[in-house]
Amino acid sequence: MSRARLRREPTRRFLIVLVTIAAAWATIEAPPATTAQQRVPVYFLQGEQLARVDRPGATPVDAVRQLIAGPTRAEVARGFRTYVPAGTQVLGVEVADGTATVDLNERFASGGDAASLLARLSQLVRTLTGLQGTERVQLLMNGALVAARFPGISTSSPITFRMLQTPNVPVPEPDAARLPAPDAGVKKLQQRLIALGYLLGGDDDGRFGPATQNAILAFQKWERLGRTGLLDARTKARLATGVRPIPRSMGGPGKRAEILLDRQVALLINSNRVVRTIAVSSGKPSTPTPPGSYRVYAKIARWWSVPFREWLPWALPFVGGIAFHEFQVVPTFAASHGCVRQSTTLARSTYNFATVGMPVKVIARS
Repeated sequence: MSRARLRREPTRRFLIVLVTIAAAWATIEAPPATTAQQRVPVYFLQGEQLARVDRPGATPVDAVRQLIAGPTRAEVARGFRTYVPAGTQVLGVEVADGTATVDLNERFASGGDAASLLARLSQLVRTLTGLQGTERVQLLMNGALVAARFPGISTSSPITFRMLQTPNVPVPEPDAARLPAPDAGVKKLQQRLIALGYLLGGDDDGRFGPATQNAILAFQKWERLGRTGLLDARTKARLATGVRPIPRSMGGPGKRAEILLDRQVALLINSNRVVRTIAVSSGKPSTPTPPGSYRVYAKIARWWSVPFREWLPWALPFVGGIAFHEFQVVPTFAASHGCVRQSTTLARSTYNFATVGMPVKVIARS
């Protein structure tokens, strides 16, 4: 054997030993990949619907604890909310034969707001459904059955998420408006509102009804006048000099929408020209509509809100459960759970204007 080969042999053996030791340490120190990656689904709300996030954990009790912990700051900025009250404690969770029995303290059912009670129950049931084969959820509080805490839902026996998904009320029908006889002055007003982009061509029938009132309200909001929906002296004077609204941002050709939170209006835009300005009611301070750039991802003529158990006709969701939709009550101010409410006279027209993939920009200050 040559001297050079003799010199290389110890070095080669030493390297083999080092590699072997390193591999052994890696085997000892590295935790199993599955343990580090175990996560459980937890359901909060975005707008009017449940929205999933994943949290570290492996068991149903882990999932409930993560639910009680609530969304992170980053998730809150994206519009995630929880209705589970602070101070709720999990006393135990057991799963047997497809039923998860979850025991919480009394804080879980505190308060008298019907929407909040329904939302927190939906969050709990959806979070547990599917974990370790859970098909039903039995709620206990301090170890005892709960009878009538949640409006329209009995928790004295196990409930399923499918039950919450099943509508229990009919789709609301708009009230039939009794319009006055045609009037030349009203027709002239409507023609002016058409020219400014608050009514559509053909809306000038001379009858003062909800559509005309909503158009006046949208004009008042845009011009930062008193939000009365009535043709008062200031509104009439401003109409004479008003101009069609212009988009707050520039975009490419095609349809898009801007939601102006400070004015509580939405601009429907086609190739950078405002086609129509509409009055809306966005998310109230506790559940605000998150500013940002989004896209309509579906068109749903009849959308059922699982957590709030109500219909949302002509829905155009653009981020999670946050959507344009029709609603029976549309105040002049921000009042929703995060969605963009429109009156029954506007929602279907907006639905017909929109396309799946249409950009939607939510602007805090316009």
